[in-house]
Parts: sequence; C-alpha cells; structure tokens
Amino acid sequence: MSTDAQQQEQGGGGPDAAREWQRWHEGRVVAVAAPYGPLSLTGTHWLSDYPEGRIPAVPGRWREDGDEVVLTAAPEDGIVVDGKPLTGEVRLGADRGPIDDSRVAQGERRLVVLRREGLWAVRDFDPGSPARHAFSTIEATPYDPRWTLSGTFRPYTDRTVRVANADGVERGLGLGGEIAFTVEGQEHTLQVAVEPDGSLWAVFADVTSGNSSYRFRFLRPGAPAADGSVSVDFNRALLPPCAFADHFICPFPPPGNTLTVAVPAGERNRIDA
Repeated sequence: MSTDAQQQEQGGGGPDAAREWQRWHEGRVVAVAAPYGPLSLTGTHWLSDYPEGRIPAVPGRWREDGDEVVLTAAPEDGIVVDGKPLTGEVRLGADRGPIDDSRVAQGERRLVVLRREGLWAVRDFDPGSPARHAFSTIEATPYDPRWTLSGTFRPYTDRTVRVANADGVERGLGLGGEIAFTVEGQEHTLQVAVEPDGSLWAVFADVTSGNSSYRFRFLRPGAPAADGSVSVDFNRALLPPCAFADHFICPFPPPGNTLTVAVPAGERNRIDA
C-alpha cells in the first residue's frame, strides 16, 4: 500500500468538533511544510532505468542485488550512512521509518530506498526544494457537521485490483471491504483497504474532483466498531502526497470509488504563494 498517506483522528459532531478540526487542519499545514514533508520530494528514481547504476541527480552508484540495494560511494560523493561518511560499499534494504531518519544522507538531503512490486527506487528529499519554498497553505472547507456521516463497514475477502498510479504505471491496490453511508437519502459505498491497526483507507473522487478540488483525495476512517459502525468524516478528506510533489506514485481511485455526488468538504487544493 502506498504509503505516502498519513493517520488522522476523527472529529465527530460535538460542540468542540470545529475547534478540533481547526487544530487538525493547522497541524496538516505544518506537517506538509516540514523540512522532510511531501513538498521536499524532488525525485523518485527507479534503478531499472539506470542499469549502469549512475542516477544523474543522485550521488553514488546504485544497483539492485536480489532483496537488497548496493550503494557504492567515493569521498567526493559526500554520502553519509548511519551517521558516518561512506567510502566503499554498503547494502541497504527499503526504508520504512520517518524520512529524516533514513540511513542515507548527503548534507540536508535524505536518500530513501523504496521497493514496489519487486522494483527498487531511490527517493531524493531536499528541504531546499522549490515546491517547499513556494508553498503557502492547504485550501480546505471549514468544518461542516453535515459531512460527518454514520457509516457501516462491510468486510470481504481480501482482494487486489490493478489501478493506474500518478506516475502512469498500473499497480496493485489491496482492498479489504467497503464502507456504506447515506448522502441526501441515497446510499453510497467506497472500497477501502484495512491498515494493520484496523483503521481504513479509501482513495476516492467525487463531482468536485478536478474542478474545485484536486483530482482525487484520501479518506482515513478509524477502525470500525464490533458491529461494523464507523464514522465517515469527509471534513478530514486529505490531499494525497502527489498533490504536493509530482514524484509520488499515489494510486488513483479503484473502480466504484468515484462518487456521483459533490463532496464540498475537507482539503481541496494546494495553495502556493
């Protein structure tokens, strides 16, 4: 599962919900603008595109070797691994932690090893990226209790569907069920993935997509209750990472996840200064 998505808390509809949403929104803006937030990604370089191991924008020599990547560096490359200058060779696996804790760095840059469907890549995160310095805020609709909906989770046997990704490549998207909810008296459903902690993740579009909001968004409901009930809070619809940098590989909505209603709630677009 791509992972380029973030956890969110649920707002509910109580008297403090608007204030909770405002804190959530402000926290999202701060996280996006952080030195190693999504705006700092300047490239995703697939090693299969560079059989000689030299990536023009990235120092060192990178090559695949089965379940690892071998990085070779000279002193002039200025590469640091695990906090120590690298001269010679080191074997790397995929990075799974925070970007600023990645094993490989060059100055302020973080070089993050990625694996998707058996293919290896190096991601280059640079706090000095033009996108980060151009960013102003996230356009979002103020909290509206009408878009905090009661839903029902319906699990089904895990399945994987092939969907286009933002980089034009088709990849598998794992799905573990669907959530059903009602808008203006009509039932709608979204297929969702089930995260290891039990929370849900949907990639969806709606009538506003590509018009007054980004072309698709993420929704992260919490874990359903034992009876399947779950809060579906579109006030916390998220812009995907690829709304902030072209080098993410976010999945597009799977078939059936384009709603036939407008959802004028949640995050809408990135705003630059």
